[in-house]
Amino acid sequence: MEKKILLVDDDLGLLAATRRGLQGRFLLDVASSGEDGLAAIRTQGPYAVLVVDMQMPRMNGVEFLERAQELAPDSVRIMLTGDEEQRTAVEAVNRGHVFRFLDKPCSPEELVVTLEIGLKHFEMQQMERELLEGTVAGSVKMLADVLGMVAPEALGRGQKLRDCVREFSAFIGAKPGWELEIAALLSSIGSTALPPNLLHKICAGHDLGFDEKKIAQQCPQVGHDLIADIPRLSGVADIVLCQNKGYDGSGLPADGRSGQSIPLGARMLKILGDRLDLEKDGISHRHAYDMMKAKAALYDPALLDDCFKCFADYLTHSVSADRPVYSLSVDDLEPGHVVVSDIVTMEGSVLISAGNRLTDMILRRLRNHDALGEVRHPILVQDAAMSAGVHVDAA
Repeated sequence: MEKKILLVDDDLGLLAATRRGLQGRFLLDVASSGEDGLAAIRTQGPYAVLVVDMQMPRMNGVEFLERAQELAPDSVRIMLTGDEEQRTAVEAVNRGHVFRFLDKPCSPEELVVTLEIGLKHFEMQQMERELLEGTVAGSVKMLADVLGMVAPEALGRGQKLRDCVREFSAFIGAKPGWELEIAALLSSIGSTALPPNLLHKICAGHDLGFDEKKIAQQCPQVGHDLIADIPRLSGVADIVLCQNKGYDGSGLPADGRSGQSIPLGARMLKILGDRLDLEKDGISHRHAYDMMKAKAALYDPALLDDCFKCFADYLTHSVSADRPVYSLSVDDLEPGHVVVSDIVTMEGSVLISAGNRLTDMILRRLRNHDALGEVRHPILVQDAAMSAGVHVDAA
């Protein structure tokens, strides 16, 4: 993509002279007011560099750049000013995120050098952004793959919660959506540290002993520690840490937080996770709502009501009567297939329960079982109803 520059100044003579002087060297658009500049960003952007005059009628340079931040957060900002007051400069940096200042009038040579520096800075920002997004996305995929290999049931739960969070976030306007979705997907990543027998008991819904409960309660802390050092995922780690914490401050971590001080994503997961467990036990929508209202201290009251408004029946239906069912061998299964009925061993032990979405790592594990003749055929699956991906915004 060619990198463009937008010059915003109410001096029409300067705009014309600058356009002539820079013709052939840069892709330059001009606007004679802040309003026209914002319109240009909307209709002709994106712009790598924004050059704006400080003193303009109706909307000054700081006000323009502050509003442009929402439309073009990645653009490099350069301000033209004859105002030498320190207060104005500080305000411009803090509110408008200014990269460079140029005294007005500015020589053509100085303008060219500054624009070249601005374009180079924009290019470096984009490279860092792509690297960061790749690192975050790769780390999330790796953790999900590990969870799928060690505990496919836990990954399946995360997939269902991720799908619920995606819909619930849109319903209540919660942001950033990518952070909430990743937290839901990796909410059970701490279970990778559990002993296999304890993990099996939890996935099967069996009662746990006192010591087993104490070990299981540490899973959110383990998950937090696995995620916390990944760039841009500190918020995700905090959501995972607090996912079982009551709205009244009860539960772990015992850090004194309660109510609105608990991360929004954690308050959402507490409601969605508990409701998912109730529905897994066959509890109806009405009964689930009554049971959760009876423990109202544990839940954000507004979010609890919104949850049952957003999901009028059940939280999620991974298996749908509207999509065809395929009977396939293990070799014919593909990532993204949704399991229609439990995949079991020849002895009847559940390997992957109905409703889980297959991933590459889950398929590798399943094929290893199949190579030993342990998988009962045929396997019933459907195509997924929605994309399983999570877009990571590393801005």
